[in-house]
Amino acid sequence: MATIESLLASADLPDSPTPRLDVELLLADALGKPRSYLRTWPEREPDATQLAVFQASLARRRAGEPVAYILGHQGFWNLELEVAPHTLIPRPDTELLVETALALLPATPRALLDLGTGTGAIALALASERPAWLLTGVDRIEQAVLLAERNRQRLGLDNVLFSLSHWFSALEGRRYDAILSNPPYIRADDCHLTQGDVRFEPGSALVAGEDGLDDLRAIISEAPAHLEAGGWLLLEHGFDQAETVRTLLAARGFAEVHSRRDLAGHERISLGRYDHE
Repeated sequence: MATIESLLASADLPDSPTPRLDVELLLADALGKPRSYLRTWPEREPDATQLAVFQASLARRRAGEPVAYILGHQGFWNLELEVAPHTLIPRPDTELLVETALALLPATPRALLDLGTGTGAIALALASERPAWLLTGVDRIEQAVLLAERNRQRLGLDNVLFSLSHWFSALEGRRYDAILSNPPYIRADDCHLTQGDVRFEPGSALVAGEDGLDDLRAIISEAPAHLEAGGWLLLEHGFDQAETVRTLLAARGFAEVHSRRDLAGHERISLGRYDHE
């Protein structure tokens, strides 16, 4: 019988950027144990069922399927979130939106909106840090709204509401102290769409027209009607889109427009404050 140690040594994921981590996550999941178990009990032998689950998961990963979809969950901020193929996999870069909102706004009662919520990652992370805030997360995909609601219920966060809306379409007359979004921002002809994990993620959550800016333009155009005076709009975008997004924000009348860099040093989010006349 194969031991944990021998399985870790022999498993091969040549096309993965993180092969050892992927194998550990898949094996720990098959065993129903945390990753630390693999190091504590390397001589243990998985039973036939566990071994079959591991081999099946390994085959899916070799075919390119993201580990998060195979496991059905992904960590974001300090939360563990259910994920599914109809939603974008939450990524560490997006945590910059959360960090920035927490730094901008006081912990006193505020209303915030998360556009294109997907798994609910942004709204749920903020709700977990600010019990006095009321978060609304919207998505145009009903399955995404249901998934986000399952995450909310499992985490026991009562200050979040999820509903169906294509951007602001179902939010007429509602205003917020801040609006956040990680919208689609990839060009339709971007070669990365045919590479790596992105191949398995929904195109509707990734692609935004020929230049990747269609959804960013729409959000920037419509956001002022849904912001309280002095409210903030925070947007994630591509590593090379910050200057354009800042220009769009300034042209729409936003003040204090600036961008912030992610851990890799890229200008990953841009934001501005809107004062109504």
